[in-house]
Amino acid sequence: MTAMSGGASAPAATGSVEGECRMTIDEARDDFSRLHRTFTFHLGVAVGLSWLTALTAAFYAPWVRNIRALIDPSAGLDRVESTVSYLFALPAVLALAWVSVYFGREALRRAQTLSNVAVEFAAAALVAFGVFYLSIDRAVAALYASF
Repeated sequence: MTAMSGGASAPAATGSVEGECRMTIDEARDDFSRLHRTFTFHLGVAVGLSWLTALTAAFYAPWVRNIRALIDPSAGLDRVESTVSYLFALPAVLALAWVSVYFGREALRRAQTLSNVAVEFAAAALVAFGVFYLSIDRAVAALYASF
């Protein structure tokens, strides 16, 4: 027990060391903190998988100025995109989003637009999954262009 300024004492927090600021997901005080921790963890896993797949594809894919012409020869001449931008643009967007979510927790809490936090995180998860899916799809397409 710790002494407070009025001479009264307050019980120490259960489940954690006194003075420690970290909390587990079970000790989260509100829905936002719990959902933010879960979303940040899963977005981090998606970023790691996205970069791993892009690096694997970069090892095998041809390094050309216009990879779209190799992937789809009938429609590959309308837009020119190099192998670097084709493989690494979406993993970079995911990494930037992950860093923004991780360090901008309180800004996200204040910028809440919907009344239900779960719906807001579900919408963010759908967008993140869409970018993740496109990133993996591009890497697999580049892998198929190499064989």
